[in-house]
Amino acid sequence: MSDVKKVVLAYSGGLDTSIIVKWLQDEYQCEVVTFTADVGQGEEVEPARAKAKVAGIKEIYIEDLREEFARDFVFPMFRANTIYEGEYLLGTSIARPLIAKRLVEIANETGADAISHGATGKGNDQVRFELGAYALKPDVHVIAPWREWDLNSRDKLMDYAEEHGIAIEKKRGKKSPYSMDANLLHISYEGDILEDPANEPEDSMWLWTVSPEKAPDEPTYLDFDFVKGDIVAINGEKMSPATVMEYLNKVGGENGVGRTDIVENRYVGMKARGCYETPAGTIMLKAHRAMESITLDREAAHLKDEMMPKYATLIYNGYWWSPEREMLQALIDASQTVVNGQVRAKLYKGNVIIVGRSSETDSLYDGDIATFEDDEGAYNQQDAEGFIKLNALRLRIAAKRKKQ
Repeated sequence: MSDVKKVVLAYSGGLDTSIIVKWLQDEYQCEVVTFTADVGQGEEVEPARAKAKVAGIKEIYIEDLREEFARDFVFPMFRANTIYEGEYLLGTSIARPLIAKRLVEIANETGADAISHGATGKGNDQVRFELGAYALKPDVHVIAPWREWDLNSRDKLMDYAEEHGIAIEKKRGKKSPYSMDANLLHISYEGDILEDPANEPEDSMWLWTVSPEKAPDEPTYLDFDFVKGDIVAINGEKMSPATVMEYLNKVGGENGVGRTDIVENRYVGMKARGCYETPAGTIMLKAHRAMESITLDREAAHLKDEMMPKYATLIYNGYWWSPEREMLQALIDASQTVVNGQVRAKLYKGNVIIVGRSSETDSLYDGDIATFEDDEGAYNQQDAEGFIKLNALRLRIAAKRKKQ
């Protein structure tokens, strides 16, 4: 421990990291540099600065990374229509490689000996932070307090905070608060009553979305412009990636869009229950698939769908900076050169309903061929007979063998 003179801590100002500052100072007798990434959590940023100052921190990094997060991490991920285990839009997972990148960069800038994070020894984030850090700085020294200390429960952490005069928000009597994580893509909730997967979440828990039952009785229509697989404008107004997500979180939340309650398989081996609000991501995924439906070749689209679970697993497990993820990204991005055009969506009581899609330059949809009316010779229906018989040949041979 005495070898560490300075450590850069990924600092949110919440329960865990507020305690970690004091713990590092006492246990390692080292200088602590705090780094708070503003990836869309908004009001939590400045309180983190104030708390760090109270803790005696001299070097405080608070950086607005919203545009970089949306542009270089979220948007590339959504070009692949990425979703983990059929439900999770990877809101926590995709923020970790960016935070790991800046932790390493700040360590290099400040001459720090180590980096530290507040991820528990039971979760995925420890893996994501550390795989990212090792990929970018192979000899980095990582301090993971949850794997060293004996403060192994929320109640013990609350007691430690009280003993050392560390202010904690959302304290509810003797009950531990939810473990929450927010960024532009989502807000997550774990712990407390959610640890029993049979318990329905309290309606008061949800912070970003109204319940579908209380959403407006009139639908909200959105018109999206896509360029190379990315949303560049909504309702005719050009927007940056971060602005797109901020707007969709607002309008999606107002219409009850984006709530999920899932039990997922963590990389470390256990099942865990979490609740998520992902309004922007839910809308973006639906709109992007609609845009691809008329612009992507069938086999290209199917190949993307086959690769997506692998791509999603790489991100979930913390391999954003791996060569295999970068290889997949290159292929995915190449597929998006033709994903240009417009999509219209209707938001109504928790639903995202696609009601139109068009592309003047890249649509593969030919109404003259697809029509149920007279196609004036654009498609010879008699050709289908040979096509069917050729594809049925192996089935007919197998059937004859069975009879024999």
